[in-house]
Amino acid sequence: MQYTHKKSLGQHFLHDENMCRKIVAALQQQPVQQLVEVGPGAGAITKYLMELPDVSLKLIEIDDEKVAYLLHTYPALEGKIIHESVLDTGVPFEGPFTVIGNFPYNISTEIVFKVLDWKTQVTSVIGMFQKEVAQRLAAGPGSKVYGVTSVLTQAYYNVEYLFDVPPDCFAPPPKVMSGVIRMTPVQTPVHMRSEKHFRMLVKAAFNQRRKQLRNAVRSLFSAEVLQDPIFNQRAEQLSIEQFAALTFQMN
Repeated sequence: MQYTHKKSLGQHFLHDENMCRKIVAALQQQPVQQLVEVGPGAGAITKYLMELPDVSLKLIEIDDEKVAYLLHTYPALEGKIIHESVLDTGVPFEGPFTVIGNFPYNISTEIVFKVLDWKTQVTSVIGMFQKEVAQRLAAGPGSKVYGVTSVLTQAYYNVEYLFDVPPDCFAPPPKVMSGVIRMTPVQTPVHMRSEKHFRMLVKAAFNQRRKQLRNAVRSLFSAEVLQDPIFNQRAEQLSIEQFAALTFQMN
């Protein structure tokens, strides 16, 4: 049974078996009982996941053709495929679960935000992204690529950049390098006024990242609070803890 690559869905299929095994080995460094693979495509990683003992597996795949291909090639997947976009999917399991995937590049950041919606249940993520997105997720304060996604993700998850994945590992090869990261929950989440305040502050701060923080977030604080020297800095200089602490002083 043949299948096609759909550019509109950001599809680049992994075909390098060593890389597939390397990704699954990274997954196995943490205990896994319930596992969701996002965007299995033609099953390059899936076939290794199916071999894991005592793991309950579900796949999320929007593409009709890939769903038909997977069911034809791996009949044991019957009843385990959620046939819709991950962005529209409800929580796939009760209780804790792990997420793995070669995430479609055109929605990879939204997938991270979806994981954040599920954060009370997601115990780890092994995800493949365009390298620059993976680096941004893992970046710390002071880095040029530290930004909104870095801060919002790292408030809840430790992000570790694991390894590069070269373009020739895929069909068709993407024009960019890819990278795999691991996300694991932080031991002690930062103390913030609310998630809503935190998101609002972080997005406003980085919306004008070259300006002093005072100018970027002027509308969110009183003139008195804005006198604090912390506002002399730029957004990329602040730690996640500093952003969280500032939410208690917002209007």
